[in-house]
Amino acid sequence: MAFIRRMRIIDQNEESRLMDTCLKIAFATDDVKTVNQHFGSAKTFAVYAVNQDQSELVEVAEFGKLEQDGNEDKLAAKITLLDGCAAVYCEAIGASAIRQLVAYGIQPVKVYRGSSIAELIEDFQNELRSGPSAWVAKALARQAAPDASKFDRLEAEGWEE
Repeated sequence: MAFIRRMRIIDQNEESRLMDTCLKIAFATDDVKTVNQHFGSAKTFAVYAVNQDQSELVEVAEFGKLEQDGNEDKLAAKITLLDGCAAVYCEAIGASAIRQLVAYGIQPVKVYRGSSIAELIEDFQNELRSGPSAWVAKALARQAAPDASKFDRLEAEGWEE
């Protein structure tokens, strides 16, 4: 299954800059305001870059109407979209999807239907400020992993003494 529509809000260079200090968090939604979709049948995901002090919508991807039919093929495109995300918030999720997400380092988070995305982001930011839970700490550690290409970028910028 492919995207019906995918809108990147910021370009990849800006996203790379943001990701130096942020984690990407996705929300299964059909209105980009509340979490109101089951992961497997979610027609839309809103992806945010979030740190302790700010959040920014990075992209919105729409898949169209999907059924909760046990068809595992539809999960691959969604997991590909979520590559690089620390978590995905949804109202419900199946065991197979949980296993696949966790294998990719993406934490599924089940919340009540209609939970406000803005409030969930605020709660996540408060957790970052007060001391992260185990899965958030792991996501932060993965984010801080050494990036060999960082030195190439620094060299390309040049040096001034």
